[in-house]
Amino acid sequence: MNYQIQNDRITLTVSSCGAEMQSICMEGNEYLWNGDSAYWTDRSPVLFPYVGRFTEGKYRFFGQEYQMNIHGFAKESEFSLVEKAEDHLVFELKDSEKTYVMYPFHFCFRVSYKIIGQEIWIEYLVKNLSDKMMYFGVGGHPGFRLPLEDGASFEDYYLEFENECWPDRVGHTESCFLNGNNLPYPLEENRRIRMRHDLFDEDAVVLQNVSDRITLKKDNGIHQVTLYYPRLPYLGIWHAPGTTAPYVCVEPWTSLPSRQGIVEDIQCKSDLIRLESNSEYVNRWSITIE
Repeated sequence: MNYQIQNDRITLTVSSCGAEMQSICMEGNEYLWNGDSAYWTDRSPVLFPYVGRFTEGKYRFFGQEYQMNIHGFAKESEFSLVEKAEDHLVFELKDSEKTYVMYPFHFCFRVSYKIIGQEIWIEYLVKNLSDKMMYFGVGGHPGFRLPLEDGASFEDYYLEFENECWPDRVGHTESCFLNGNNLPYPLEENRRIRMRHDLFDEDAVVLQNVSDRITLKKDNGIHQVTLYYPRLPYLGIWHAPGTTAPYVCVEPWTSLPSRQGIVEDIQCKSDLIRLESNSEYVNRWSITIE
């Protein structure tokens, strides 16, 4: 079911399936990708409790193997709406027999959306209800349509970090697993990445050591989108490889996929969040539209 909140600037629509944003509209202009099946049927999936792929689709925990699909199960799960007001929504997912087969933890995962002016604040709250340490990753995967305005082209746009930075591109194999070979990723004037479709011919560009604010824009443009992600250290940039898809995903994550050929023991995967029993974890990031 879809739910809508709004203020005098923004109208935001979110589905209870995956707690996924379906539309971000301001003054009649749509910013979010529409889920066209010709390219990519999602719009803005929430990634939990894992980001990316597991080798052979499985991982180990205390010597036992578990199966999990790419980006975890939250994006395919039905959330409960636990709070709704004019300007905010709170969705909740709790463990079940179905999730426990894939992920042997008792948990409560809440995804909140709040609109303030031209900003959308997204919050992830994870509660560990197990009697053991919980291991997880979380992140966003919003797709933004390009061009954002009539008369412009995909190639007119670029991503610009707020501050100069010297990122590394996280090395991936052709199958989108980590290969351990991170390389410097030069930016135009240490800040910009120009949009072009062949940028994604080898799948996502995943960066680390970046500025925590980035804007999708064009010179003299009318509309733009800014993401602020102070506690999400990895940034994925993607659209469907080998296509001229009219969108780009800008994805802040807490963690990374598995290594090529290695079935990971999640207790040993250093980038995963570790949450003590009966503790909670909160992470917030934002999208500003203009």
